[in-house]
Amino acid sequence: MAKESRRKQPPHELRADIARSRDRFARDLRVFRREVDIPRKIKRSFQRQTAVWITAAVVVGALLIVLPARRKKVVVEAKAPKSGKGSKKVVEAGFLLGALKFAATVLRPVVTSYVTKKMQAYAEPPPAAHRNARF
Repeated sequence: MAKESRRKQPPHELRADIARSRDRFARDLRVFRREVDIPRKIKRSFQRQTAVWITAAVVVGALLIVLPARRKKVVVEAKAPKSGKGSKKVVEAGFLLGALKFAATVLRPVVTSYVTKKMQAYAEPPPAAHRNARF
């Protein structure tokens, strides 16, 4: 059967019905919040069963210590040096780099003085004799 329409109820009954539904909703919301409060549940469980929590922590710690750590083994095989063209080129390149470094060290003062003289020539004003010359 169909429910009778609430329009026919007097206003004071409707207000009482609304108040009951609000109270029921507030009670359900409090229960829901209690159920969802996980940190509170864990704290209460630890307070009630402290020995179980400490034992579990010790067991987990012992397992982590006992389990072997995973280590990746790297195997490097020693190869005999090659005495072919490649090693001669490496030696030549090393000798050439050493010679260039020595030459740069020796020639550095010469290059520095040359560049300094050229920069001074550009920075100085032209001689006065050239400015007033008439032809």
